[in-house]
Amino acid sequence: MSAGPLPLFHSRAQPGSSSPVSSDPRHIVARKLVREIDVYFADGPCVVRTHEGVVHARPGDAIITGIAGEHWRVSRERFAEKYRPVPPTVAGHAGRYASLPNRITGLRMSGPFEVLLADDVSRLSGRAGDWLVDYGDGSLGIVSPAIFATTYEIV
Repeated sequence: MSAGPLPLFHSRAQPGSSSPVSSDPRHIVARKLVREIDVYFADGPCVVRTHEGVVHARPGDAIITGIAGEHWRVSRERFAEKYRPVPPTVAGHAGRYASLPNRITGLRMSGPFEVLLADDVSRLSGRAGDWLVDYGDGSLGIVSPAIFATTYEIV
């Protein structure tokens, strides 16, 4: 007997919060901790292999390596809202950047789920215990419990 399709959440690419996350009474609000990360910018179309799936990047998108060696993509349009260069890095160039203490909404998931990113191609897979994170800018993500604990503080 098949368990049926997994719950699927859609990134909208429109500013604002996602109703499926913010309307769930179990949601939390957290703030990203200031952490330094390594960044380079894609020269052309490429794929980024994350723990949660393959993400398609466009030229100019930021490809980030986090403190645990994990990788993710941030669109060029959203990058400056989330990160600042750490001197001597010059904004818009590869180097060290610090995350900004932006607020997010999160929901700890009790079972497997998927997120379709705004490009309608990239699909992430989450497991029970992972966090469905709403960044408030129309994008959703999946964060493992270990990464969440070192990256966010619940407010």
